[in-house]
Amino acid sequence: MLIDFLYHLRSHGLSLSGKEWLTLLTALERGHAACSLSRFYYLARAICCRNELDFDAYDRSFSEFFEGLSGAEAIDSSFEHWLQNALPQRLLSEAERAALEGLDLDEVKRMFEERMTQQKERHDGGSHWIGTGGTSPFGHGGYHPSGIRVGGEGQQHSALQVASKRLFRNMRRDITIDTRQFGLALRKLRQWGREGLASELDLEASIAATAQQAGDIQLVFRPERRNHLKLLLMMDVGGSMTYHTQVCEQLFSAAHQSVHFKEFRHLYFHNCPYDFVFSDMAQQERVWTKDLFAQCDASWILIVVGDAAMNPYELTHPGGAIDYFQRNEEPGLLWVDRFRKHFPLSVWLNPEPSAYWQRPSNQLIRKVFPDMFPLSLEGLEQAIDRLRASPHAAR
Repeated sequence: MLIDFLYHLRSHGLSLSGKEWLTLLTALERGHAACSLSRFYYLARAICCRNELDFDAYDRSFSEFFEGLSGAEAIDSSFEHWLQNALPQRLLSEAERAALEGLDLDEVKRMFEERMTQQKERHDGGSHWIGTGGTSPFGHGGYHPSGIRVGGEGQQHSALQVASKRLFRNMRRDITIDTRQFGLALRKLRQWGREGLASELDLEASIAATAQQAGDIQLVFRPERRNHLKLLLMMDVGGSMTYHTQVCEQLFSAAHQSVHFKEFRHLYFHNCPYDFVFSDMAQQERVWTKDLFAQCDASWILIVVGDAAMNPYELTHPGGAIDYFQRNEEPGLLWVDRFRKHFPLSVWLNPEPSAYWQRPSNQLIRKVFPDMFPLSLEGLEQAIDRLRASPHAAR
């Protein structure tokens, strides 16, 4: 059974080695799970999940393998079997309904745990055991104003809790990223190198030099190891991007708070960059693109954030910019192409679902800027992997 569980976890994307699995088996042998499915849930999660990003995949895998049960409120698998094919719901009078009022959550949870240890068979239409179609506080398909639903679908919308509720939904890998997750993802882009004064002790070199001098202590120093990452973040603001303000602000805050950069710059544009972008959109402070290219060479990484949603004329025609008074002499798509060519290490993050990427404007941009990814944690990781795999990336 446990071998099947190992492969089930791997099928959900968890990278489990033999060492971790042997650790889990050793922990079970020493009795750390205490014959409790709930304790086994937390024990296996602590060993099999390398970081909190794995929690959701683990939770889904555990729930599926143990017949839809969640770890924190684990129920013996026989209950799920008993509660299938529920019997018709028992009808209650108003007086009977009123008599069921009054249990608080703590009392209901205590009673629920007690029933789980005592019940040995399926029950339907009753008022005490975990079952279906009755007036017991536990089960489904019946009625109780302060019960715990076990399996089935909600009908009366009166349950205090749902025993099969899945944990850690906020850790799904396809949700929009938050500040901390963005910072963690950026760590993968670090470009290490040594520079500056030789102020760090090189232990291995010192040992080798000491051995060569017959035990006479020799200290060898080397420059500090530093991150050489230089990042340019360009963000589309205004218009349709207003709907994505929250996630863009999270990303923007994470980039400013990060300590992973040797150099960092942020700039703004609307719809697409032209011969200028903005250092301050509110004050309309412009940065000319030719000056930007002179200040930031091809070693910089460019991350563009935008929904690529605009009228195609803005990309294909001179004078097509959305600002009537801009009178751009060259089409926007030409400038997008120039940014892509100047920064070979560049990706585009789109906050809209990929189903909307079939717009004509989006298709035009992707022809000259093909590396477009969703603005989600999974999409960000894919973008970073693409940057690291680029032949232009620092080795």
